[in-house]
Amino acid sequence: MYSLAKKFLINEGVRLTLSDHPTNFSADYQKEDAGELLEAAKKELLDLQEKFYVNGKHALLIIFQAMDAAGKDSAIQHVMSGINPQGCQVHSFKQPSEEDYLHDFLWRHNKALPERSKFGIHNRSHYENVLVCKVHPELIAKENLPDFNLDALDDIFWEERYESIREFEEHLSKNGTVIIKFFLNVSKSEQKKRFLDRIDEPLKNWKFSSLDVNERALWDRYMSAYEDAISATTKPYAPWYIIPADKKWFSRIAISHVIIETLRSLNLEPHQLSNEDINMLNTSKKALLDEI
Repeated sequence: MYSLAKKFLINEGVRLTLSDHPTNFSADYQKEDAGELLEAAKKELLDLQEKFYVNGKHALLIIFQAMDAAGKDSAIQHVMSGINPQGCQVHSFKQPSEEDYLHDFLWRHNKALPERSKFGIHNRSHYENVLVCKVHPELIAKENLPDFNLDALDDIFWEERYESIREFEEHLSKNGTVIIKFFLNVSKSEQKKRFLDRIDEPLKNWKFSSLDVNERALWDRYMSAYEDAISATTKPYAPWYIIPADKKWFSRIAISHVIIETLRSLNLEPHQLSNEDINMLNTSKKALLDEI
């Protein structure tokens, strides 16, 4: 079976160059088959979610990062629409609050982590602190760090941030959290098309902000920040996957396959009943059948 997880995995120690990753790739999949394939994937994902919940030893943290209009929201909506919502938590991270700035940069993300047996989805994440903050280093000044000097911000500062992220994710992994990190790789031309759609379609106007165009002008700086961050933080315990995002129908299939392959790899065993549990079930069954 063709493994989309292996296809899109960024291996540890490999310097990422995003231009080497086509944004319109779709393998041998066809758009007309996408609906049926996604439905089949959602059914398997639900089955795996139930086993994951009963197993009770893990939490699943799924991180989505991307440029604006890459399809994070719709990917979450379509891929996860078939699972039990009681076992899933979605957090969308906006600009930090005043309270957030009173703590370290990982604090608000740590608070939002899923508990064991649950899926947690982070729409944007702690990576914003080495992405948007690297493109706009003046934001770091709001953190009130000791001895901080904006003019002296250098590679050592960012490497220390990557190290903090690696240690944070390794700690989570050692304590049972399975981590999957997706970068939805959309082209600049496709982003432009989607921005224009948001402007031209009244029902999509709310999605558009003039700030989006300002950030688009910094595209190359963002691509460099993503390459640095992903190269520095892809690990076996917290892998990054670069998902082609120009074709939304394919990115949804790819994301669902990566999640499914990851859950399969856990070899989740069915819940094993003790002799005491079996005796209790038999006793309860007999009592129910003996009711008049």
